[in-house]
Amino acid sequence: MANKKFVTFFFFLVLLIVPFVFIPTATAAPGIGRCAKAGFQDRCLKYCGICCRQCKCVPSGTFGNKHQCPCYRDKLSSKGKPKCP
Repeated sequence: MANKKFVTFFFFLVLLIVPFVFIPTATAAPGIGRCAKAGFQDRCLKYCGICCRQCKCVPSGTFGNKHQCPCYRDKLSSKGKPKCP
């Protein structure tokens, strides 16, 4: 009986963790191009990844072009500055 509970717990744990393991790889590719010339690439990739997941789009190029993705353009930090690089 205890073994069955462990297997069930492990199964649900895997179901909860697996989607988060694959999210960064799915959103990293657009962010790499967007952050290619950034001075702080790790920070740029972090925020670009957040914006990519929430908006489902990343503007082309390394700077500007935010009109291509209004959600990306309109995201603001808690200080009222643009959140997405």
